[in-house]
Amino acid sequence: MPPGLADEAAAALGEDEADAFLARAGLVLPDVAAALERLYGDRAGDLLGRALRTALQAAAERPTALRRLDRRREIDPGWFQSPRVQGYVCYVDRFCGTLRELPGKLDHLEALGTTYLHLMPLLRPREGENDGGYAVADYRAVDPRLGTMADLEAVAATLHGRGMSLCIDLVLNHTAREHRWARGWLAGDPAYAGFYTAFPDRQLPDAYDATIPEVFPDRAPGSFSWVPEALGGAGGWVWTTFWPYQWDLDYTNPEVTLAVLGEITWLANRGVDVFRMDAVPFMWKRLGTTGQNLPEAHVLLQLLHALTRVAAPGVVFKAEAIVAPDDLVQYLGAHERYRPECELAYHNQLMVLLWSSLATGDARLARQALGRMRPIPPATTWCTYVRGHDDIGWAVTDADAAAVGLDGFAHRRFLNDFYSGRFVGSFVARGALFQENEATGDARISGTTASLCGIEDALDRGDDAALEAGLRRLGLLYAVVYGFGGIPLLYSGDELAQRNDAGYLADPALAPDNRWMHRPPLDWAATARAGDPRSLEGRVTALVRRLADARRGQPALAGGTESEVVDAGSDAVLVWRRRHPRGGTFVGLANVSARPQTVDADTVTGFGTFPCVAGSDGALPVEDGRLVVPGLGWAWYAEP
Repeated sequence: MPPGLADEAAAALGEDEADAFLARAGLVLPDVAAALERLYGDRAGDLLGRALRTALQAAAERPTALRRLDRRREIDPGWFQSPRVQGYVCYVDRFCGTLRELPGKLDHLEALGTTYLHLMPLLRPREGENDGGYAVADYRAVDPRLGTMADLEAVAATLHGRGMSLCIDLVLNHTAREHRWARGWLAGDPAYAGFYTAFPDRQLPDAYDATIPEVFPDRAPGSFSWVPEALGGAGGWVWTTFWPYQWDLDYTNPEVTLAVLGEITWLANRGVDVFRMDAVPFMWKRLGTTGQNLPEAHVLLQLLHALTRVAAPGVVFKAEAIVAPDDLVQYLGAHERYRPECELAYHNQLMVLLWSSLATGDARLARQALGRMRPIPPATTWCTYVRGHDDIGWAVTDADAAAVGLDGFAHRRFLNDFYSGRFVGSFVARGALFQENEATGDARISGTTASLCGIEDALDRGDDAALEAGLRRLGLLYAVVYGFGGIPLLYSGDELAQRNDAGYLADPALAPDNRWMHRPPLDWAATARAGDPRSLEGRVTALVRRLADARRGQPALAGGTESEVVDAGSDAVLVWRRRHPRGGTFVGLANVSARPQTVDADTVTGFGTFPCVAGSDGALPVEDGRLVVPGLGWAWYAEP
């Protein structure tokens, strides 16, 4: 422990709080010291003292109510793994307008079973184009269109009073070029020297770009942007992985790491429970690599996580890492030797494979890919989801595709054709291609869940049978997401089956980005119809509530337990099993085809001893030892 830290802690916190702080610091000290040495070499000793004192200052400033919450979560460190934890994701302005209006809308969320609210980017962005809020100009201020930081604190306090937690986005890889750090760096302020990276000519940028994939090849090719004011006015190529106005932070400079730690702990003290760590695979760069998923990026996350938990032990990290499955599990600490890193990560693979399965009517690819995923540490869990704010990129590996007789490239192209409505014989999904690269054939898909499920097309055509099928697809998707374990996330508007919104085209700042079609303002008039079980909105809302209620009663759906994908004798039915040491076995099944299928009844129902606890069609019949699953049907079975 750094000399004098114990006395400083006692003076800042009092004897009891200091004892707890020092115990937490002592627990992570070996990991913190090793991480600093790995990243910063012989500077590690000095940095250790500075880092722990940053944490101490944050602990001293932590409000009493949040300290009480910390105590409860230290007693129950797996609080976020409970089957009662169910999420809702929204943009504040599109959900209700402003932060001040949000507390008055929480009854809607509570009725859906929400205990975890993820508010999409709300920290103050740069003016004008800002990548949907991910170009942050000030970590300590809220977008003035949404309110103030005091409003956010009030929202957090209200959520905590209702037993809900608050998640916000924290952009770690870059800041807006208007951030005070960037302005200081550009002006030559020594306090911000080395916060960003610039090169005087194209020699090194070209060398890096030779191996780094482009994120936005059509509108922002390459990873560098020319900034005439850089390098003392001589001009330079600034590292900009995403957009030219988003400047990558240089974490090889430890001052950047300490500055970011200060921002995280400051926000934690405003009441944030979960930080969605944005773009974490890109945080460390090395020549000759893809610039993603490097070992140092993991060490850096481990360092920030450990120090944040010393200051605010009730806070958890969620990795925004849409990468290959073998790379993804590492953000949950699944390395050769476990290192706490992030408690949560998005189960992107599950999301992609569900949409793939609906398009093909075949679950073999999902069974293959999910079955070979590495287990995650028991102290962590997945966030499962059907749709998010982003586009869908078809993260299907060539190896997994080949294992079930598919060509990976052809299958990915098929999925783009299918969900953009180009494929003849599809259920007419109303998606749109995003970032199509005509040279490579790569693209991703935009569109709301309802529109991708065929609901929008069915309503436009007045086809009741097609509408029923679309609703069954939506229900099946969410039944898997709510029954797979971890934290299920409901994206705003899905509870009402909202369709694509073309309103974004009227806003010049949004029009070039068709992802806004699946970020519609919540239709509050439609929520009034949600109480009518005959209405479209009422049927979908009732489904979500039913899933939430059933989920709360299933201990096996808590995090910390793996889902095992099972072959039950049908290539069209995805079957998975979970086992809880105290709550017994849970089995879920989903028929991704439109035709009835049969599966081995004993495999699913535990030799007939497991009752059906939820399902699309009530108790399923058994014929000749086979359970008959209706087209697009699903069911949950659980050991009593």
